[in-house]
Parts: sequence; structure tokens; C-alpha cells
Amino acid sequence: MAPSHVLVPLDGSPLADEALTQALELFDCRVTVLNVVTPIDAAMSEGGVLEPGAERREAARDRATRVVERAKERATEADRPVETVVETGDAAETILEYVAEHDVDHVVMGGHGGERGELARRLLGTVATTVVSEAPVTVTVVR
Repeated sequence: MAPSHVLVPLDGSPLADEALTQALELFDCRVTVLNVVTPIDAAMSEGGVLEPGAERREAARDRATRVVERAKERATEADRPVETVVETGDAAETILEYVAEHDVDHVVMGGHGGERGELARRLLGTVATTVVSEAPVTVTVVR
């Protein structure tokens, strides 16, 4: 059965951009683009790894807005409307919550290699691995 609402989580990476291209080409339904701003752990700021402050949060939010606006422009060029959303939280958890709360019935996302750990994590990336294993809907991972 064809989906009626596809979610495309975007992080600005080439594989995520390819996931959007695939979703727009394959599915003739509602498409939502989601970017998740991940808050920096306070311990990182306290340890001196990153400077604390509103500037960093604002810069992350601005980057997220640019990512979804670029996606909207690409969709317009393909003559396809998309909804755009920016949320804050853990990427995998936020994607799964969005699926559950917004009648999403298919997720199309990029996978990332090079992560340390289990083979699946190395092949897909930690966010994609979590979404694939926990989502109650079909997940297509673009590699």
C-alpha cells in the first residue's frame, strides 16, 4: 500500500539530500521534512569543549532553518510541496516521536557509515539504526 505521509529527516548531509530526492521521486503524497537541533550537553560546555551560550543555540537553529528552507526550494523546483519542521532534542527520539504523533506511515532517511560499534551502526549510522529498529512504520534508508 502506498504511503499517505512520508517523513524525511534532514541533517544537511549529502545522503539526507539524496533521501529527499528519492522521497519526492517515489511517493506522490504528503512529505514532511524534519531537522532536529540536538542540544549540546551541558557537560561539554562545562568541560571547556564548547563555549556555552545563546549564540551557539541560535546558530544551530539558524542552520536548521537553512536546511529545511533549502529542502523546500528543491521540492518547489520538482513541483512538489513539502512541509518543513524544526524540532529540538535527541535526533532518533525526536524522529520516532514525530512519526507517532503526526500519522507518518513511511520514513525515508540517509544512512551514515563510519560509526564505531556494531556492524549495523557502522553500515547505517546510529540515528538510522535506531529509527529502523524502533519505528512502527516502514523506513527506507538511502545509501
